[in-house]
Amino acid sequence: MKKILITGGAGFIGSHVVRRFVTNYPQYSIYNLDALTYAGNLENITDIDQLPNYTFVKGDITDADFITALFVKEQFDGVIHLAAESHVDRSITDPLAFVKTNVIGTMNLLNAAREIWKKNTDGKRFYHISTDEVYGTLGTTGLFTEETPYEPNSPYSASKAASDHFVRAYGETYGLPYVITNCSNNYGPNHFPEKLIPLFINNIINNKPLPVYGDGNYTRDWLYVIDHAIAIDLVFHKGRNHETYNIGGFNEWKNIDLVRLLCQKMDATLNRPTGTSEQLITFVKDRPGHDLRYAIDATKINKELGWKPSVTFEEGLEATIEWFLSNEKWLTSVTSGDYQRYYDKQYS
Repeated sequence: MKKILITGGAGFIGSHVVRRFVTNYPQYSIYNLDALTYAGNLENITDIDQLPNYTFVKGDITDADFITALFVKEQFDGVIHLAAESHVDRSITDPLAFVKTNVIGTMNLLNAAREIWKKNTDGKRFYHISTDEVYGTLGTTGLFTEETPYEPNSPYSASKAASDHFVRAYGETYGLPYVITNCSNNYGPNHFPEKLIPLFINNIINNKPLPVYGDGNYTRDWLYVIDHAIAIDLVFHKGRNHETYNIGGFNEWKNIDLVRLLCQKMDATLNRPTGTSEQLITFVKDRPGHDLRYAIDATKINKELGWKPSVTFEEGLEATIEWFLSNEKWLTSVTSGDYQRYYDKQYS
C-alpha cells in the first residue's frame, strides 16, 4: 500500500486533489497535511473525511522538527506538495511570510524526503506544484513553455521560483526523484474569496463594488480546478522523473472581459436585469509589478500524458457560479472567519 502525503490538502486546489486520490485509489493511504491557516478549510472535504484510507494531520511545513518526525514515523512513498502562500497582493504586503512558507517549508519537505529515501528511491516521487507566474510576463504574443526562462516579478512568484530551483537542485545533487508542474490561474468550487472570480461572485451576491486593477486589460489563462486535479493525478503516476510539465486551460481572457462575462451570468442566474452587476465595476489603482499577460503552452502534457481540459471556460464558470450559490453557508463561514475561530479553539 502506498502512503502519499498531500500538503495543503484543506485548501482550494489541495482539497480537490485529496478528494480525487482518496476516492480513486482506495489502495493508497492518503495523508492530508495542512496548517489550517485562513485559506485552509476542512469543510472543503467533509464528503471524504470518514473514508478509511484518509488521515488528516494538522501541522506546519515550516516546522522542520515536526516534518522530520512525521516522515520518519509514516515513511511516505510520495509527496504531492501544494501548501503555499499564493496571493500576490498579500506577498507585496508581507514578502517574508512567503519566503518562510514557500521556500523554507519546501526545503523542510525536501530534506525529510531525502533522508527517508536515501537508501532506496524505487517507487518514490516528490511532486512539486508551482505556478506560471515564475516565468514573468508575456507581451501580446507568445506562450510560456517548459523552457521559458524564469523572470518572477512579485515576491510571491519569486518565492515559488526559488522553491522550484531547490526541488531541481535536490534532484541533480542528491538524486531525489521529482516532477514539477507550473499551472495557470485556477478557478472552481471551494475557492477562497480573495482571488478574482470567487471574490467577484461574492461581491455581486452582496451588491459590493468589483475592483478591477488598472484598465482591466491584464490577460490570464484560466484552468478549471477539477481539470487541474486530473492533470496532477496523471503527472504523479505517469510523468517522467526530473521533468517539468506546464498545465494550462488553453483559455485566455482579459480581466475586464472575464468580469463582464461573469456579471452577465450572475445577472441571469440571480434573475437580475441585464447590466445590473456591470454597474458595480470599479477601476482601482494598479498594483506594483503587475504582469501584463500569462499564457501556457500545454502541448507537452497533452502529447505525453493525453491530458487536456474537459470543460470550456463558460461551462466551468457556470458550474462555479452554481456551486457558490448552492453553498452560501460555506461562503458566509469563510468570509466571516467563523471556521478559523473554531480551528483556533479545536487545535489550541
